[in-house]
Amino acid sequence: MRIFDCQKVWARPFSIRCRRAIVKNMIRFLLCIFSFAILVSPVVSVWAAEGDVPGFRSSGLPVPRYVSLRSDHIYARTGPGMRYPIKWVFQKDGLPVEVIQEFDTWRKVRDKDGETGWIHQSLLSGARSVIVLSSDSKVPEPVDMRRGAGGDSRLVARAEPGVVGVLRKCDKSGWCQIDAQGFRGWIDRHFLWGIYPGENLD
Repeated sequence: MRIFDCQKVWARPFSIRCRRAIVKNMIRFLLCIFSFAILVSPVVSVWAAEGDVPGFRSSGLPVPRYVSLRSDHIYARTGPGMRYPIKWVFQKDGLPVEVIQEFDTWRKVRDKDGETGWIHQSLLSGARSVIVLSSDSKVPEPVDMRRGAGGDSRLVARAEPGVVGVLRKCDKSGWCQIDAQGFRGWIDRHFLWGIYPGENLD
């Protein structure tokens, strides 16, 4: 490519030669931008399709964070948009999920089993809930729900693993108060999914 000395072109009327050189270079520049956009577009689509969209946060809220589902019939998709295939369907209103990524109005969530999918923000609530885990790591065992925050407090009920409860508060002692199936009581946070270690809720 021939390069012309047009450094002083702004100080005097353009020569025909310089004008032609500038026009040619501008056309080449625009063609390069257009080609780059075409090449990058499929890459972004692949990121989204695989759920590995670069960290783009739109809400300003902490990521990760726990939220809950607003409905008992919610589609989790493979990417952040209606055009992406449905991965599975959530069928439990109030179920806790963890937001691990944001893209525009879509949230990538992870459930208790570690499965991930994209859900529109309108289908998620900031209300907190938890899932009761087993008191035994090897076999499903119910968990004690007590009247106060502590193992010495009176037993209120025994919650089966998988029960979903509304999270009311958690204190520094490591116990959380929940409402579940008509009962209100305190459970050791080690047996709850949907609350971070050391997180306190009033």
